[in-house]
Amino acid sequence: MNKSKRPFTKSKRSFRRRLPPIQSGDRIDYRNMSSISRFISEQGKILSRRVNRVTLKQQRLITIAIKQARILSLLPFLNNQKQFER
Repeated sequence: MNKSKRPFTKSKRSFRRRLPPIQSGDRIDYRNMSSISRFISEQGKILSRRVNRVTLKQQRLITIAIKQARILSLLPFLNNQKQFER
């Protein structure tokens, strides 16, 4: 009997690792609208940590920055504009 050491081996698939959206040098600030707007959905909701692929600490900083920007009316609280195509 010729038994291999691993009878149930998975095929090794190569995959490209996604780069994190926030680099180590980036500052999360309420004034930096280009960086903050990536973490908001079309409806104006804050996207979850799993969707953003950020750490817990980064997600907390993002949430605080978005809330500060909303209070200073740099960002809308809701984006309810429904667009109708005719």
